[in-house]
Amino acid sequence: MSIFDPAPQPWPSRALSVFRIVAALVFITFGTMKVFGHPSGPVGMPALPPFTVMSQWGIGGLLEVIGGLFILFGFLTRPVAFILAGEMAVAYFQFHYPQGFFPTRNMGTPAIMYCLFFLYLVIAGAGMWSVDAAIARRRRERQVSQG
Repeated sequence: MSIFDPAPQPWPSRALSVFRIVAALVFITFGTMKVFGHPSGPVGMPALPPFTVMSQWGIGGLLEVIGGLFILFGFLTRPVAFILAGEMAVAYFQFHYPQGFFPTRNMGTPAIMYCLFFLYLVIAGAGMWSVDAAIARRRRERQVSQG
């Protein structure tokens, strides 16, 4: 195998699964910070507003916790990732971009990276270690046994 050849299966799917799981665990902490106040924000970050479900802050926090759990387990990955990519795009352009053009200055790097990560999941799926993959395997087995 050359460094220019794609990695043989099943390694890309396994790597995607590991990346999805780790990124989802970190993403969930952004939601728990908003919803439960834990973990606390970074040093120098102003106190978080009180959690109310119908506020934009509350809806974002719930999307991050619940959507993050769906991504963690790889369940309904594509539609959930599409919704979360939209949430991250809104977060960036509404809260970070007005503070400056460069993401390193406006603290918008996580929003941009998560938006792109979720768009990747929309296309790539969840990987082999996921509920989605288990459902797909069962469907294939059923079709083979019936066919």
